[in-house]
Amino acid sequence: MQTARPLLDAIEYPADLKKLPIQELPQVCQELRQYIVDVVSEKGGHFGASLGVVELTVAIHYVFNTPYDQLIWDVGHQAYAHKILTGRKKQFPTNREYGGLSGFPTRSESEYDAFGVGHASTSVSAALGMSIAAQYNNETDRRVVAVIGDGALTGGMALEALNYAGTSDSNALIIVNDNGMSIDPNVSAFKEYLVKIGASPSFNTARNNVKELLHKLSTHGPNVERIALKIEQSIKGTLFDQSNFFESMNLRYFGPVDGHNVELLVKTLQDIKEIPGIKVFHCLTRKGKGYKFSEEGDQTAWHSPGLFDKVTGEIKKSTATTPTPKKYQDVFGETMIELARKNPKIVAVTPAMLTGSSLTKMFREMPDRVFDVGIAEQHAVTFSAGLATRGLLPFCNIYSTFMQRAYDQVIHDVALQNLKVVFCLDRAGLVGTDGATHHGTYDIAYFRTIPNMVVSAPMNEEELRNLLYTAQLEETRGPMSIRYPRGQGVMTAENKPFESIPLGKGRKLRDGKDIAFLSLGTVGNTVANVCEALEKKGIKAAHYDLRFAKPLDENLLREALSTYGKIITVEDGCIMGGIGSAVLEFAADNGYHMTIRRMGIPDRFVEHGSVEELQKECGFDAKSLERTALRILGT
Repeated sequence: MQTARPLLDAIEYPADLKKLPIQELPQVCQELRQYIVDVVSEKGGHFGASLGVVELTVAIHYVFNTPYDQLIWDVGHQAYAHKILTGRKKQFPTNREYGGLSGFPTRSESEYDAFGVGHASTSVSAALGMSIAAQYNNETDRRVVAVIGDGALTGGMALEALNYAGTSDSNALIIVNDNGMSIDPNVSAFKEYLVKIGASPSFNTARNNVKELLHKLSTHGPNVERIALKIEQSIKGTLFDQSNFFESMNLRYFGPVDGHNVELLVKTLQDIKEIPGIKVFHCLTRKGKGYKFSEEGDQTAWHSPGLFDKVTGEIKKSTATTPTPKKYQDVFGETMIELARKNPKIVAVTPAMLTGSSLTKMFREMPDRVFDVGIAEQHAVTFSAGLATRGLLPFCNIYSTFMQRAYDQVIHDVALQNLKVVFCLDRAGLVGTDGATHHGTYDIAYFRTIPNMVVSAPMNEEELRNLLYTAQLEETRGPMSIRYPRGQGVMTAENKPFESIPLGKGRKLRDGKDIAFLSLGTVGNTVANVCEALEKKGIKAAHYDLRFAKPLDENLLREALSTYGKIITVEDGCIMGGIGSAVLEFAADNGYHMTIRRMGIPDRFVEHGSVEELQKECGFDAKSLERTALRILGT
């Protein structure tokens, strides 16, 4: 049953919101929150983060003149209310669906989305750039607001931006949405610091009272303003700078305040927006606020719960009665425990993806051997390099899309020194509804160019286990990457004993005579089905599972290239620079001349949708591959 929304139904854009008296904003928040619950319970999506900022979102759009005033969200998990209030309310049920709204703020989708945000810790840098650009363009009335979570503040880029902000002559508001969570509970000294200043109301009240007095004095003319500024500077030296991180960075700090009191937020923002310079506004919120099952339950589970019963709070699970394959990340997590029990050198590192990468079980059993370093991919890689120098064997688990953020560290700190770090790239390939910011598209290409690096991809869960086992063997030296996709695998059998896989050794899975497929990774399962379909049409297709993009199995390639005049390479990664490019390079360098067709992700950003829909769009689903083979063969 649809919940009545008399106020929200009349709001299409922030201009409509501004027509309401401030006393009606709590009801707007209630209706907005219920609409998010109604839609996400039936459609899925990120949940807890958006519920936690409903009041803050309403207050920002009520006070500021968006989209002229620029609003940047740090990671779009928290931007659902923003989308609903900015002309996309009717479209919101299409969120994350193929052809529908993106799950993240996207500049091409709306002028209200000032900056595209799918990766964390970017908002402050973007806001400073926009603020300084406004000054350069003489837009002195344009304001810039960045909303960053306390989890994103663990990222080095955010701290770099804060460091620069304190010395920049710009005008921007940085709102810290402090809920104590990323996806998992936050870790870091900065998190502990925010807890401390949030728990000191007497100090913060005294400081803010002084600031309010000084601000009022400054409005009484230039002479009084100069005196007020002088007083403030002297107080900073004795009180503020020694007690507050933000003040010590030369940033004017306000808060903390209750982030769920919309009227207080509005009044505070109205005051703060008139103060020039860089300001930090600290709001205390709760992830999942207003929906008791999320607010009081496991907030990690309610980050993106899938479908659920909004009345009972029951998260819906598969009703399949037959055994289903495990998820690749679960296979990884269980295998890590199995290997670590036997090899005391093994440790695991993750940048704030403890649950997502399935390292929680290992953390519970071996807490001194699992390191969650916060949203800090660069640190995670170099930290792993440091561990490796002292004889430990770090398995550094980073989602493929986030691995991009630490490319220099992989080259300079790991590969150049030929250190044994195993990079486990979860969510490789097309990840579905999270879209362009989260597809693991580029890791084959960018890792293949790095000297000393081994680049591998299992075709199924058994191969994943064996690659992980191979990576920790004494004879396997130097850095190695193992990429695997999100979600369920293809096998339901019990785990077999480990087998080592010779580095750079592929395998021939199927003989043929008309055409050959060369695949890398789990997309090989689709190729296997295509080969069977072609055989029913009288076409015998060979299938080679390369296993490694680097080093290549040159003997296997020579066999394939000398036997078949028509080759199709298939990969769940970008075509440019990927395994297809590697095969073309080998063919050119060794004098082979034949038809080679590369299939994979084209040279453009792929948006959101189901994996099946996106594979079809990219042309490497089963039917597309079959049509391509028939076309090449002229049948």
